[in-house]
Amino acid sequence: MTTVLVTGATGTIGRHFAQHLLAMGASVRCLTRDRNRADLPSGVEIAEGDLRDPGSLGPACEGVDAAHLITFAGDDYAPIEDGEAIVSSLAQAGATRVTLLVGDSEESPLERAAKRSDLEWTALIPVEFMANMLDWAAGARLGRVEEGFADVPSTVVHESDVASVAAHVLLRGGEHEQALWITGPEALTVRERVRIIAEATGNPLTLIALSEAEVQRRWREYGYSEDDISYMTGVKTEPPLASTVPTDTVHRVTGRAPHTFSAWAEEHVREFMPASRD
Repeated sequence: MTTVLVTGATGTIGRHFAQHLLAMGASVRCLTRDRNRADLPSGVEIAEGDLRDPGSLGPACEGVDAAHLITFAGDDYAPIEDGEAIVSSLAQAGATRVTLLVGDSEESPLERAAKRSDLEWTALIPVEFMANMLDWAAGARLGRVEEGFADVPSTVVHESDVASVAAHVLLRGGEHEQALWITGPEALTVRERVRIIAEATGNPLTLIALSEAEVQRRWREYGYSEDDISYMTGVKTEPPLASTVPTDTVHRVTGRAPHTFSAWAEEHVREFMPASRD
C-alpha cells in the first residue's frame, strides 16, 4: 500500500484530497500544526509538524512513498523558504514522487528544490478555486455581492477536482516534470457566477461592481504587498490562456469530467441563504 503525506491538509483541498486517496486505496498521513483543530476524514493518520520548520518533519516523512506539497504557508501565503531541507527529508525517508501546489507566477524555493532533486515532480496550477466564492457568502445572505473585474472570465475549478488530479498523479504517475493547469469546464465571469448562485438559492442577488482602484484598496487593507497587488491585477487584466480556455487536465488525468460551477453552487446553498431561510 502506498503511503502519501498530505501537507496543507486543513486547507482548501486537503479534506477532498484525503478522501480521494483513501478511496483509491492509499494510506494517508496528514500534516497539521495542531491535531486538535484538524477536521479530517476517518482513516487518516495525523502527524504534527510545520513545513516552515523542516526540523519538525522527521516523524511525518518516515516511511512515505509520495507527498503533496504546498509551496506557501501562513495567513500571508508566504513562500516556504527551506525547500532543500524538505526535499531532503522526503528523499531520505524513501519518497519517490511529489506534487507541488503552485500559487504564484514566480518559482518558489520548494519548487526549485524539487526540480533539482531525483524525485518525480509535478506542478499543479489551479486557475481559481470555486471555493473562493465563499468570500461572497456574508454579502449574499444580505442580497448583494461586491466584487471587481465583474466581466472578466475565469475557468473556476472545483477544489475536489484539483484534489482528484493530485491523487491520481501521486498514485499512478505519468506526469513527471509537467506543470498542469487545472480548470473547470467553462469560463464564467463574476456576473455569471453571481447569477448561478442566485438561481441555486432562489435568492435574488445584486452585483455591486467595484472599480480596479477599489479592489486594489481592499487588497491593501487585507495586507497584500504591492508586488502581490500588481500580480493579482495583471491576472485579472491580462489573464493567462487557461483562465479563458478550459484545459482537459481533469478529464485526461482522472477519466471523468470536471464539476460545473452550478453543481458547486448547489453543494453550498446553505452558505449563501439568508439567515431567515436557514
